[in-house]
Amino acid sequence: MTPDLLLLSDRFPRSSQYNPDWIKSSVSGGAHSLWLTEWLTEALDLRAGMRVLDLGCGRAASSIFLRREFGVQVWAADLWCNVSENAQRIHDAGVGDGVFPIHADARALPFSRDFFDAVVSIDSYCYYGTDDLYLNYVARFVKPEGQIGIAGAGLMKEFDGPVPAHLRQWWTNDLWCLHSAPWLRRHWERTGIVNIDLADTLPDGWQRWLDWHRVVAPGNDLEINALEADRGDYLGYVRLAGRRNSLAELPDLIVSLPAEYTKMPLLLAS
Repeated sequence: MTPDLLLLSDRFPRSSQYNPDWIKSSVSGGAHSLWLTEWLTEALDLRAGMRVLDLGCGRAASSIFLRREFGVQVWAADLWCNVSENAQRIHDAGVGDGVFPIHADARALPFSRDFFDAVVSIDSYCYYGTDDLYLNYVARFVKPEGQIGIAGAGLMKEFDGPVPAHLRQWWTNDLWCLHSAPWLRRHWERTGIVNIDLADTLPDGWQRWLDWHRVVAPGNDLEINALEADRGDYLGYVRLAGRRNSLAELPDLIVSLPAEYTKMPLLLAS
Protein backbone atom coordinates (compact mmCIF):
# COMPACT_ATOMS: atom_id res chain seq x y z
CA MET A 1 0.00 0.00 0.00
CA THR A 2 1.34 3.44 -0.93
CA PRO A 3 1.79 5.76 2.07
CA ASP A 4 -0.98 8.17 1.03
CA LEU A 5 -3.52 5.33 0.92
CA LEU A 6 -2.93 4.83 4.64
CA LEU A 7 -4.68 8.19 5.14
CA LEU A 8 -7.87 6.92 3.50
CA SER A 9 -10.09 4.82 5.72
CA ASP A 10 -13.66 3.57 5.61
CA ARG A 11 -13.71 4.12 9.38
CA PHE A 12 -13.39 7.87 8.79
CA PRO A 13 -15.52 8.71 5.75
CA ARG A 14 -15.53 12.46 6.37
CA SER A 15 -11.75 12.65 6.74
CA SER A 16 -11.20 10.50 3.66
CA GLN A 17 -12.69 13.24 1.48
CA TYR A 18 -9.67 15.47 2.17
CA ASN A 19 -6.59 15.52 -0.04
CA PRO A 20 -3.71 13.57 1.56
CA ASP A 21 -1.29 16.27 0.38
CA TRP A 22 -3.33 18.92 2.21
CA ILE A 23 -3.47 16.75 5.33
CA LYS A 24 0.30 16.22 5.30
CA SER A 25 0.90 19.95 4.81
CA SER A 26 -1.13 20.59 7.97
CA VAL A 27 0.85 18.29 10.25
CA SER A 28 1.43 19.76 13.69
CA GLY A 29 1.70 16.72 15.92
CA GLY A 30 1.91 12.98 16.24
CA ALA A 31 -1.66 12.17 15.17
CA HIS A 32 -3.98 12.49 12.19
CA SER A 33 -6.01 15.43 13.48
CA LEU A 34 -8.98 14.83 11.16
CA TRP A 35 -9.34 11.20 12.25
CA LEU A 36 -9.35 12.23 15.89
CA THR A 37 -11.73 15.13 15.26
CA GLU A 38 -14.15 12.90 13.37
CA TRP A 39 -13.99 10.32 16.15
CA LEU A 40 -14.57 12.93 18.86
CA THR A 41 -17.50 14.56 17.06
CA GLU A 42 -19.28 11.21 17.02
CA ALA A 43 -19.65 11.72 20.78
CA LEU A 44 -20.75 15.38 20.55
CA ASP A 45 -23.87 17.17 19.40
CA LEU A 46 -22.59 19.94 17.13
CA ARG A 47 -25.05 22.08 15.22
CA ALA A 48 -24.64 24.87 12.70
CA GLY A 49 -23.99 28.26 14.25
CA MET A 50 -22.59 26.97 17.54
CA ARG A 51 -19.49 28.64 18.93
CA VAL A 52 -16.67 26.13 19.37
CA LEU A 53 -13.22 26.63 20.86
CA ASP A 54 -10.64 24.37 19.20
CA LEU A 55 -8.03 24.44 21.92
CA GLY A 56 -4.46 23.67 20.88
CA CYS A 57 -5.53 23.50 17.24
CA GLY A 58 -2.01 23.30 15.77
CA ARG A 59 -2.14 24.28 12.11
CA ALA A 60 -5.95 24.54 12.30
CA ALA A 61 -6.80 21.48 10.17
CA SER A 62 -9.25 20.33 12.86
CA SER A 63 -10.82 23.81 12.95
CA ILE A 64 -11.31 23.84 9.19
CA PHE A 65 -12.82 20.35 9.39
CA LEU A 66 -15.27 21.40 12.10
CA ARG A 67 -16.44 24.40 10.10
CA ARG A 68 -16.82 22.52 6.83
CA GLU A 69 -18.46 19.42 8.27
CA PHE A 70 -20.76 20.91 10.92
CA GLY A 71 -21.19 24.59 10.08
CA VAL A 72 -20.04 25.71 13.53
CA GLN A 73 -18.09 28.88 14.24
CA VAL A 74 -14.61 27.95 15.41
CA TRP A 75 -12.04 29.91 17.40
CA ALA A 76 -8.77 28.19 16.47
CA ALA A 77 -6.45 28.80 19.42
CA ASP A 78 -2.83 27.70 19.58
CA LEU A 79 0.34 28.85 21.32
CA TRP A 80 3.03 27.23 19.18
CA CYS A 81 1.80 27.54 15.59
CA ASN A 82 2.00 30.77 13.62
CA VAL A 83 -1.36 32.55 13.62
CA SER A 84 -0.70 34.26 10.26
CA GLU A 85 0.05 30.90 8.63
CA ASN A 86 -3.16 29.53 10.11
CA ALA A 87 -5.11 32.53 8.82
CA GLN A 88 -3.83 31.88 5.29
CA ARG A 89 -4.63 28.16 5.50
CA ILE A 90 -8.13 28.98 6.74
CA HIS A 91 -8.64 31.52 3.94
CA ASP A 92 -7.43 29.08 1.28
CA ALA A 93 -9.83 26.46 2.62
CA GLY A 94 -12.71 28.86 2.04
CA VAL A 95 -13.81 29.04 5.67
CA GLY A 96 -12.55 32.46 6.67
CA ASP A 97 -16.10 33.49 7.50
CA GLY A 98 -16.34 30.99 10.31
CA VAL A 99 -12.86 30.08 11.60
CA PHE A 100 -11.00 32.68 13.63
CA PRO A 101 -7.31 32.01 14.37
CA ILE A 102 -6.09 33.12 17.78
CA HIS A 103 -2.58 33.08 19.26
CA ALA A 104 -3.26 32.10 22.85
CA ASP A 105 -1.94 30.14 25.79
CA ALA A 106 -4.39 27.50 26.99
CA ARG A 107 -3.83 28.81 30.52
CA ALA A 108 -4.50 32.46 29.64
CA LEU A 109 -7.46 32.48 27.26
CA PRO A 110 -8.87 35.83 26.08
CA PHE A 111 -12.56 34.93 26.23
CA SER A 112 -15.52 35.82 28.43
CA ARG A 113 -17.43 33.43 30.65
CA ASP A 114 -20.04 31.20 29.02
CA PHE A 115 -18.94 32.26 25.52
CA PHE A 116 -18.76 28.85 23.87
CA ASP A 117 -21.25 26.11 23.21
CA ALA A 118 -18.41 23.59 23.12
CA VAL A 119 -14.68 23.26 23.75
CA VAL A 120 -12.72 20.58 21.95
CA SER A 121 -9.06 19.62 22.12
CA ILE A 122 -7.41 17.33 19.59
CA ASP A 123 -4.19 15.63 20.72
CA SER A 124 -3.09 18.55 22.87
CA TYR A 125 -5.04 18.43 26.15
CA CYS A 126 -2.44 16.19 27.78
CA TYR A 127 0.10 19.03 27.58
CA TYR A 128 -1.85 21.40 29.82
CA GLY A 129 -5.06 19.78 31.02
CA THR A 130 -4.01 17.07 33.44
CA ASP A 131 -3.21 19.28 36.41
CA ASP A 132 -5.78 19.36 39.21
CA LEU A 133 -7.12 22.86 38.47
CA TYR A 134 -7.28 23.12 34.70
CA LEU A 135 -10.83 21.85 34.19
CA ASN A 136 -11.99 24.39 36.77
CA TYR A 137 -10.35 27.05 34.60
CA VAL A 138 -11.44 26.06 31.11
CA ALA A 139 -15.02 25.06 31.99
CA ARG A 140 -15.96 28.67 32.75
CA PHE A 141 -15.67 29.52 29.06
CA VAL A 142 -18.42 26.99 28.21
CA LYS A 143 -22.11 27.68 28.71
CA PRO A 144 -23.87 25.65 31.42
CA GLU A 145 -24.63 22.24 29.87
CA GLY A 146 -22.16 23.10 27.11
CA GLN A 147 -19.93 20.35 25.78
CA ILE A 148 -16.27 19.62 26.50
CA GLY A 149 -14.47 16.90 24.54
CA ILE A 150 -10.92 15.73 24.07
CA ALA A 151 -9.27 13.08 21.91
CA GLY A 152 -5.63 12.19 21.51
CA ALA A 153 -2.75 9.90 22.30
CA GLY A 154 -3.04 8.09 25.59
CA LEU A 155 -2.66 4.86 27.49
CA MET A 156 -4.88 1.83 27.30
CA LYS A 157 -4.06 1.23 30.97
CA GLU A 158 -1.87 2.97 33.51
CA PHE A 159 1.57 1.55 34.24
CA ASP A 160 1.56 -0.68 37.30
CA GLY A 161 5.17 0.01 38.17
CA PRO A 162 8.04 1.26 35.99
CA VAL A 163 7.83 1.91 32.26
CA PRO A 164 7.45 -1.45 30.45
CA ALA A 165 10.72 -2.71 29.01
CA HIS A 166 9.58 -2.53 25.37
CA LEU A 167 8.77 1.19 25.73
CA ARG A 168 11.80 2.37 27.68
CA GLN A 169 13.97 3.36 24.73
CA TRP A 170 11.22 5.63 23.36
CA TRP A 171 9.74 6.89 26.63
CA THR A 172 10.83 10.32 27.85
CA ASN A 173 9.78 12.25 30.95
CA ASP A 174 7.38 14.50 29.02
CA LEU A 175 5.32 11.41 28.13
CA TRP A 176 4.12 11.08 31.71
CA CYS A 177 1.32 13.41 30.61
CA LEU A 178 -0.29 10.44 28.81
CA HIS A 179 -3.12 8.75 30.69
CA SER A 180 -5.88 6.21 30.20
CA ALA A 181 -9.58 6.87 29.64
CA PRO A 182 -10.50 5.64 33.16
CA TRP A 183 -7.85 7.95 34.67
CA LEU A 184 -9.22 10.91 32.72
CA ARG A 185 -12.78 10.06 33.70
CA ARG A 186 -11.86 10.06 37.39
CA HIS A 187 -9.85 13.25 36.93
CA TRP A 188 -12.94 15.06 35.64
CA GLU A 189 -15.66 13.32 37.67
CA ARG A 190 -14.17 14.09 41.06
CA THR A 191 -14.49 17.83 40.43
CA GLY A 192 -18.25 17.73 39.88
CA ILE A 193 -17.76 20.30 37.11
CA VAL A 194 -18.57 17.99 34.19
CA ASN A 195 -21.13 15.24 33.74
CA ILE A 196 -19.32 12.57 31.73
CA ASP A 197 -21.08 11.23 28.65
CA LEU A 198 -18.31 8.95 27.43
CA ALA A 199 -14.72 7.88 28.13
CA ASP A 200 -13.25 5.24 25.86
CA THR A 201 -10.49 4.19 23.48
CA LEU A 202 -10.35 3.88 19.70
CA PRO A 203 -10.32 0.23 18.55
CA ASP A 204 -6.97 -0.44 16.88
CA GLY A 205 -5.94 3.10 17.77
CA TRP A 206 -2.33 2.01 17.97
CA GLN A 207 -2.54 0.93 14.32
CA ARG A 208 -3.92 4.33 13.30
CA TRP A 209 -1.09 5.97 15.23
CA LEU A 210 1.41 3.72 13.45
CA ASP A 211 -0.11 4.33 10.00
CA TRP A 212 0.12 8.10 10.55
CA HIS A 213 3.78 7.93 11.45
CA ARG A 214 4.59 5.73 8.50
CA VAL A 215 3.24 8.51 6.28
CA VAL A 216 4.46 11.71 7.95
CA ALA A 217 7.52 10.56 9.93
CA PRO A 218 8.83 7.30 8.42
CA GLY A 219 12.27 7.99 9.88
CA ASN A 220 10.98 8.15 13.45
CA ASP A 221 12.22 4.66 14.22
CA LEU A 222 11.98 4.98 18.00
CA GLU A 223 8.25 5.69 17.98
CA ILE A 224 7.44 3.29 15.16
CA ASN A 225 9.37 0.48 16.85
CA ALA A 226 7.64 1.19 20.16
CA LEU A 227 4.20 1.03 18.55
CA GLU A 228 5.04 -2.17 16.71
CA ALA A 229 6.36 -3.80 19.86
CA ASP A 230 3.42 -2.63 22.00
CA ARG A 231 0.59 -3.48 19.55
CA GLY A 232 -2.00 -1.63 21.59
CA ASP A 233 -1.15 -3.13 24.95
CA TYR A 234 -0.43 0.30 26.43
CA LEU A 235 -0.47 2.84 23.56
CA GLY A 236 -3.44 4.11 21.61
CA TYR A 237 -5.99 6.91 21.38
CA VAL A 238 -8.38 7.98 24.14
CA ARG A 239 -11.56 10.05 24.04
CA LEU A 240 -13.51 11.86 26.75
CA ALA A 241 -16.70 13.88 26.35
CA GLY A 242 -19.03 15.53 28.82
CA ARG A 243 -21.17 18.54 29.61
CA ARG A 244 -20.61 21.34 32.06
CA ASN A 245 -22.69 20.74 35.15
CA SER A 246 -24.97 23.76 35.45
CA LEU A 247 -25.14 23.28 39.23
CA ALA A 248 -21.36 23.39 39.71
CA GLU A 249 -20.11 26.70 41.07
CA LEU A 250 -17.21 28.23 39.17
CA PRO A 251 -16.12 31.29 41.13
CA ASP A 252 -14.11 33.93 39.32
CA LEU A 253 -10.38 33.32 39.33
CA ILE A 254 -8.09 35.64 41.23
CA VAL A 255 -5.73 36.93 38.56
CA SER A 256 -4.24 39.88 40.46
CA LEU A 257 -4.23 41.46 43.91
CA PRO A 258 -4.83 45.16 44.57
CA ALA A 259 -1.93 47.29 45.75
CA GLU A 260 -2.39 47.67 49.49
CA TYR A 261 1.12 48.28 50.77
CA THR A 262 1.37 50.02 54.14
CA LYS A 263 4.78 50.79 55.49
CA MET A 264 5.46 49.11 58.85
CA PRO A 265 8.50 48.91 61.14
CA LEU A 266 10.65 46.00 60.05
CA LEU A 267 11.89 44.90 63.50
CA LEU A 268 10.50 44.84 66.99
CA ALA A 269 11.73 47.71 69.12
CA SER A 270 14.59 46.67 71.41
